[in-house]
Amino acid sequence: MEPIKDMKDLQTPCFILDKEELEKSVKGYQDALKSNFKRSIVGYSVKTNSVPACMKLAGEMGAYAEVVSHDEWELARLCGFDRQHIVYNGPMKSKETFLDAVEHGAIVNIETKRELEWLKELDAQVSDDAPKYKVGIRLNINISHVSPEDADGDNDNSRFGFSDETNEFADAVALIAKMPNVELAGLHIHRTAHSRSIRFYKQSIAFACKTIEKYGLKLDYLDVGGGYFGIFPNKPTYQEYSDAFCEVLTSHGLQDLCVIVEPGNALVASCFAFLSEVIDVKHVEEKLWFATTDGSRNDLDPFFKKSGYLSEVLYAHETPVVKEQIVSGCTCLEYDRMFTLTDKPLLSVGDRIYYRNVGAYTMCLSPMFIRYIPNIYLKNKGDYTLVREKWTAKEHAMKNIF
Repeated sequence: MEPIKDMKDLQTPCFILDKEELEKSVKGYQDALKSNFKRSIVGYSVKTNSVPACMKLAGEMGAYAEVVSHDEWELARLCGFDRQHIVYNGPMKSKETFLDAVEHGAIVNIETKRELEWLKELDAQVSDDAPKYKVGIRLNINISHVSPEDADGDNDNSRFGFSDETNEFADAVALIAKMPNVELAGLHIHRTAHSRSIRFYKQSIAFACKTIEKYGLKLDYLDVGGGYFGIFPNKPTYQEYSDAFCEVLTSHGLQDLCVIVEPGNALVASCFAFLSEVIDVKHVEEKLWFATTDGSRNDLDPFFKKSGYLSEVLYAHETPVVKEQIVSGCTCLEYDRMFTLTDKPLLSVGDRIYYRNVGAYTMCLSPMFIRYIPNIYLKNKGDYTLVREKWTAKEHAMKNIF
């Protein structure tokens, strides 16, 4: 298929993946970590954006795939990630993929008690000289206790990881220590605070360091997780995060650990845009117009929580200025309304709306409501190439039996 040279020729609605923006984010975090650490890994969070073309590009840029289910494990393998370049987290591992991952050198962070039992099914090592299977374990983080300034409410606890406030973390560490063929190689401390502050990460890492010291753990890596700001003005930079990690780890003599990060929003938000087109305009009150587009708030904000978007109107015609226009989506929901234009030229059929920074969680969480998933184009050096075709009723029905 020949590349498309002009954005005006793209079929709407559609997402646009900007290769240069993705590379800027991936390489930016890689370089920041390399400035402080001998060993580091940037993991691409598949749950945040599972578009295969984007995953494959991130892998080619040196990112690992960070997956949290057996389905995502299989997708990462289909997208070309070898097992040694996958970080396997979360409670939704299958026994088959868990054992496959551990036996073939993936970075596997234990999340559930059943995974501890599955370790007993690993093949026994044939000799004392044989390398042990390596696993990590997730440490429970209660933000109210670890970094109270960043807590959301009185008790910002977590349902993930093994708690050191009870006996569960100690019991898990002891169980692994009794296995002659398994080695505890890493600690996973992923927890996201709404503040995404430098302070939160410093205090979380300090908590992890104290836990490592408490149990005398000899580890290979610390997986700090995700939740960072990306390349946004007046927010912490990748370098500032990296410097903070280094400061705390060095103060505990742990600066030689391999540092793993799992940025999701920080990598993919800025590299995706969404393009929609006005398909109808109605004058409903004296000073109010509604413009209906072929996109939907489902495409931009599946949680329906955002109060604004980084949007730009691409007018195709000159029109008079009107008092108020509400830009809305194509669904039958009254609240499928994106934003309001005040004292702007009147929209008309064929005008387009361009939304920036829409790559995080949108495509994974958007329901197939009214209109199925749209095209995705890859933007590379000014050219646009279709990398995912929109679904029709045929694709939607394909796996159904009727």
